[in-house]
Amino acid sequence: MLLSRRAFALGALASSALAATGVAATPRAARAATNTAYVWAYFTETPTFQGANYGLHLAVSRDGLNWTPLNQNNPVATPTAGTLGLRDPFVFRKQDGTFGVIATDLIGTDFGRNSPYLHVWDSTNLTGFTGYRLLRMHSYPTHTWAPTVFWDAARGQYGIVYSNNNGGQDVFLVNYTSDFRTVSAPQVYFSPGFPVLDGDIVVDGGVTYLYYKNLANGYLYGARSGTGAPNSFTTYTGGLRQGNAIEGPLLVKRNEGTGWWLWGDSFSPVNNDFYAWSTGSIGGTSWSALNQRDYTPPLNVKHGSILGITDAEYAGLVSRWGTPAWVRLKSSNFPDRYVRHTGGQARLDAYPFDPYRDQLWRMVPGLADAAGVSFESVNVPGSYLRHSGYVLRLDPNDNSATFRADATFHRTPGLADAAWSSLRSHNVPTHYLRHAGYQLRIDPLGSGSSAGDRQDATFRLTP
Repeated sequence: MLLSRRAFALGALASSALAATGVAATPRAARAATNTAYVWAYFTETPTFQGANYGLHLAVSRDGLNWTPLNQNNPVATPTAGTLGLRDPFVFRKQDGTFGVIATDLIGTDFGRNSPYLHVWDSTNLTGFTGYRLLRMHSYPTHTWAPTVFWDAARGQYGIVYSNNNGGQDVFLVNYTSDFRTVSAPQVYFSPGFPVLDGDIVVDGGVTYLYYKNLANGYLYGARSGTGAPNSFTTYTGGLRQGNAIEGPLLVKRNEGTGWWLWGDSFSPVNNDFYAWSTGSIGGTSWSALNQRDYTPPLNVKHGSILGITDAEYAGLVSRWGTPAWVRLKSSNFPDRYVRHTGGQARLDAYPFDPYRDQLWRMVPGLADAAGVSFESVNVPGSYLRHSGYVLRLDPNDNSATFRADATFHRTPGLADAAWSSLRSHNVPTHYLRHAGYQLRIDPLGSGSSAGDRQDATFRLTP
């Protein structure tokens, strides 16, 4: 959440007008299926808002760290009431094994516009969304931001926790519900004596964990409770932050059951990196920051939520929405930077930037050799990465033999990491694509090359 603008995010989906059924109190047999993958629900923004979209976006991941946007990173649903936009969508699994989506009713950056409503959808498997409605949470003239949902077994109801300015201070309120159509009266859920924002709640082993942003100092913290009841939480971690600012904690239990991740959103679209930590024990106080080399969030992602899904659900999402028709080239030794074109030149720049499509490439069979690959610009169709005088540039394909050869590369195991990729020139086969001073070029590289040179020539080809 942007503290300076009091921003908050939540997500929503557009869908058909089927009425939602009631929520079963007992999980059905299908609920026992093992989660083997993850889904991330989010909205998008970029520095000059060229990539801003306030509908529901979905991405999937097998390992929980490297993400593939679905539907070409276009929304899979959009709100049809309220502000007609959402921020910070929260996707959750109901007790009957189906899904729900709930999101802040706020489009764009008009953070002074207060709404007492949340967007709500139902979904069988996230391949379609039904029962769209607005759910009124309170009657206060203040915001209703960044909802999170958890199952309160003692009550036999769901708790909907969200950020609200109550009595002049930012706190978390809670409403309880059985059907996401009617809710109990709001009550204060967490008010530690300083302003808080962006709560995420996970119940594990009889303990309810609440991670949040402390607005007084800008750090993320974890609190826990043995009951999950309002005003029963005790903060147990130190403050966490990476980058210049952090918000929107996303607490994720690994499907293997061997540890946890914590994701944090940066402060604004101008600096919309995501950062991540890991721990082997959620009950401990030690979180280790992950190297950005180890994870790749969805393109242009802002806030949202992450949930474990089954293999069948993963396959269904990919089949229904499709995976990107483009790739990005992420640097091994500068993992916040991606290959992009600008002014006809090819270089490595820190993401985010606009036009964000400068970093998107259609990887096609090599123009000179189908066993190789060529990279066509998404936003300058017909133009390809090619070397000229050993320097990489973006030029229109003139269909000459020289151009086709200059624009063809052979993908090999990464010179610095075999799990990544290096790109060997087709017509200068001793040379590899690499960056030098952030410029892209081809240089001779081999077994005698320095570790730094091999890193410069190693990339992750990622959506």
